[in-house]
Amino acid sequence: MNIRFLETFVWLARLRNFRLTAERLHTTQAAVSSRIASLEQDFGVRLFDRSAREVALTADGSKALVHAERMVKLMREMKEDMSDREVYAGVIRIGVIESIVHSWFPDFLGRLHKTFPRLQIEIVSDTTIHLHEQFSKGNLDLVLQAEAVIGPQVSNLALCEFPMRWVGSPKLDIGSETLSLADLAAFPIISFARNSGPHAVIERLFSDSQRSERTLHINCIASVATMIRLATDGFGITAVPPAIIQRELNEESLHLLRVDTEFPALVLIASFRSDHENPLTETVARIAQETAADFALNWGHEIARLPASLN
Repeated sequence: MNIRFLETFVWLARLRNFRLTAERLHTTQAAVSSRIASLEQDFGVRLFDRSAREVALTADGSKALVHAERMVKLMREMKEDMSDREVYAGVIRIGVIESIVHSWFPDFLGRLHKTFPRLQIEIVSDTTIHLHEQFSKGNLDLVLQAEAVIGPQVSNLALCEFPMRWVGSPKLDIGSETLSLADLAAFPIISFARNSGPHAVIERLFSDSQRSERTLHINCIASVATMIRLATDGFGITAVPPAIIQRELNEESLHLLRVDTEFPALVLIASFRSDHENPLTETVARIAQETAADFALNWGHEIARLPASLN
């Protein structure tokens, strides 16, 4: 049962007016009416007698109000308890992709520990596809990844965007001239996992046979660390966020390549359930959002960017 619907029921019982209730809850009269209708359908009774000017509780509505007020009060107390940094000592399960692990994730964990020092954190690092699967099964409370999770009572927060660049080892002796896709096709391509967003981009970019007469060799790898290692060893070229290879760029074990076709940025998103079962998840997602934004502001446009809109 949606706690917001019960809260709407309680306020309508107090104010006895759809317009005033909508204003109090910062929503529309239609939304208030829809929530009440949903509750009445769930309970199988009419909660209000409606007139042109005001509404009044039915006998069944009066009985339901006692329980609704108790549940709303309990949820309010729970939220207050969750906001007590020293008291909260629960467990949160976070799924995260490697591109975040290798960039601003340590800063995020530091902030999270400072905010909730007694919070126990369980971390799963995997591909976006696998994280979505675990999230849908209820095995994760929050996922930090590259695609929005679409579903009922799921919220998505834009974190930041990572520009993607083609890179290669000096061992390949590629040079500094501007390369075409046909030039890139001469080398083995080291790609993110199959069916991932970056992998789909690579397939789309090279799908036009007129751009390259060469046979393209795409090697799909689920581990970002392995991708970077293979690239530095000269196995092939890869498209990755410069945000995760700063050490390799500084040590010149990898070089940014000049390519005439832009690779779309990697958009990072925090997804969590918004059904009030665990209100802490939104707070943690907001901390991730703040950390990602600070990372983008500190490192600059070539490394990370603020998303088009921050929810």
